[in-house]
Amino acid sequence: MAKQQWVVDGSHSELGFKIRHLMITNINGKFHNFSVEAETEEEDFMTAKVKTTIDVDSISTGSDDRDKHLRSPDFFDVNKYRNIVFVATKYENVDNDGSYELYGDLTIRDVTKNIKLAVEFGGVVKDPWGNTKAGFTINGKINRKDFGLNWSAATETGGVLVGDDVKIYCEVQLIKK
Repeated sequence: MAKQQWVVDGSHSELGFKIRHLMITNINGKFHNFSVEAETEEEDFMTAKVKTTIDVDSISTGSDDRDKHLRSPDFFDVNKYRNIVFVATKYENVDNDGSYELYGDLTIRDVTKNIKLAVEFGGVVKDPWGNTKAGFTINGKINRKDFGLNWSAATETGGVLVGDDVKIYCEVQLIKK
């Protein structure tokens, strides 16, 4: 079987997250700069070796002050930890409609934990310019404190400013090299 190399199509992909703020609403954010490298047997993504590297400095939540705080030692500490890295370790077929569970090692601030993500495989197609592309919708949830992202503040009512659970949502298109 022939090995195939794939890279992310950055203009058609998004890595986003959502977290509770004041425990009453969610704040959305995303990372603008990231890479995905994948190697498959033919076009079989169940055989894929995948590594995603995220430039933490590219975080954007729509608020410059909040983004600056997220880059600080209170959260990601980008001067010390430049990247978030995810390396896939196992895939499981959930059913025959393109739903999978993806397991992998996520490293944030030099803390590595195995996480599980839900993946919807959109298929493989050729675009109008002859490029072969594969599409994925990815969702999951992590506890930020598992990775040393512990900062928060109490509110007057006894709640907290920032929730613990971070919902992950991604739309990824890969291009066959």
